[in-house]
Order: sequence, then C-alpha cells, then structure tokens
Amino acid sequence: MDNFTTINTEIDTRGVVHLTLNRPEKKNALSAQMIAELTEFAQTIDRQKSARVVLLRGAGDVFCAGGDLDWMKLQINADRAGRMAEARKLAHMLQVMNELPLPMIGAVHGGAFGGGIGMACVCDVVIAASGTKFGLTETRLGLIPATISPYVIARMGEGKARRVFMSARIFSAAEAQALDLITDQVPAAQLEARIEAEIAPYLKVAPGAVAASKSLARALGPRIDAEVIEETVKRLADTWEGVEAKAGIDAFLSKSKAPWA
Repeated sequence: MDNFTTINTEIDTRGVVHLTLNRPEKKNALSAQMIAELTEFAQTIDRQKSARVVLLRGAGDVFCAGGDLDWMKLQINADRAGRMAEARKLAHMLQVMNELPLPMIGAVHGGAFGGGIGMACVCDVVIAASGTKFGLTETRLGLIPATISPYVIARMGEGKARRVFMSARIFSAAEAQALDLITDQVPAAQLEARIEAEIAPYLKVAPGAVAASKSLARALGPRIDAEVIEETVKRLADTWEGVEAKAGIDAFLSKSKAPWA
C-alpha cells in the first residue's frame, strides 16, 4: 500500500487493512501531516480491490491523545481564516473516514482523548482494552469538541454525550461502553482475539452489499453534511477568539492552572 510517514498501512491475505496511527512518541496526536495522510488513505482505499475491512489502531502506549501540541501552537498565532482552514482539514478527514466504503473496526488501548474519541466514533465497531481511559478534554483549554461533535453525538446520542461532553472528566472503558462510545471492552490480553472475532463475519459477506448497507445506515442516521460541518468549524473559530481559550492554552503551555481551575 501507499507509503506514509505518520500512519502505517498494510493489507493481509484475507483483505484486512491494518491502519495504524504511528506517532507513538507523540501518543499518536493528530498533526497536520497525520490529518492529511488519513484523508489520503480514506480517499484512495477503494483502489485496493481485495480490501474487505479496515482495522484501526494506535502504535505505542496510547491509541490517540487528541490534537498535536505543535498544531495547536500554530492556531494560537493564526488569524480566523487560517484557523478555520485548519479546522476544515480535520473535519474533512473525519468525514471521509466516517464515509469509508469498508467496515472499520477500532482497537483502542491506553487512552483516547479529544480528537482520539472522534477517531473512535468514525469506526463502525470499537473494541477497547479494559484499562483504557477516555476524555473529551477540550473545555479544560477553554475550547469545545467542535469538529468531532457530529460523530460523537451520532454514536452516543445527545443525552449520553452530555454526560461527558462538557466536564472534560476522564472516564473508564466500562463507562465508555455504557455510553455507547465503544462496543465492548475486554482485558488487554484478550483484545486481539476479540478483534479477530469481530473481523471474521465480514470475510463471509458480499463487499458491495456491505458498502451499500453502510451507506444506507449513514443516510438514515443523524445529518452530517457540509452545512453541519461548516457550523462546527465556525463555532470552533468563535471559541478560539474568546478570552477563555487564550487563558486555557497559555496555562496548558506553561503547565500552570487555568483561572477557572
């Protein structure tokens, strides 16, 4: 498959595409380059005619820690148009991953925070190691979980999402399952076997029918179109321009407490 820098892609003899976020030294944080490479992957995977299912996971100790720190620093000095342009890139990546014409199974371990939860929510099935921690941590920085919000709420429903959408509290895999964020959670030693059990049925069904069924489910689900996505981008830009975002990000970078903490 294509050569990337921040992700690894391999396809095995069964047609299982192994997609690995590969910045373990940065806890697989979503950098501008990773966003671009994930977008390219999603837009070109249909060239792999033998592909049947995608398995998404993260290298190292954490599935995905959210937004990359250097990427966030660039947003501090950008103007509104620049921030919105970068947010659209992230939003577009999530959209094309969500609309992937293959079933996508997420194998989550260690932690999924902020954008990492967004990555989990664009999967069709998510299996987590039982010790995994989760958190929508944006409000600690004076920001909002904007571009990931359509996928988080589509997965969890508004009522369940509101339990964890605003507080930035860290919660367990057991709670993530109760919130419908993940499908199942198993001890780490059983994760690979559980993933294989989830893959197996997809190797026995018609690929075209699978793609059409996924498209149908998406069409009948909550509306996630260009208008919705642009609204999330605008709201994020509005938040970036507020006094809380400046104070929260300054506190984060200086490793001090935010004024509201």
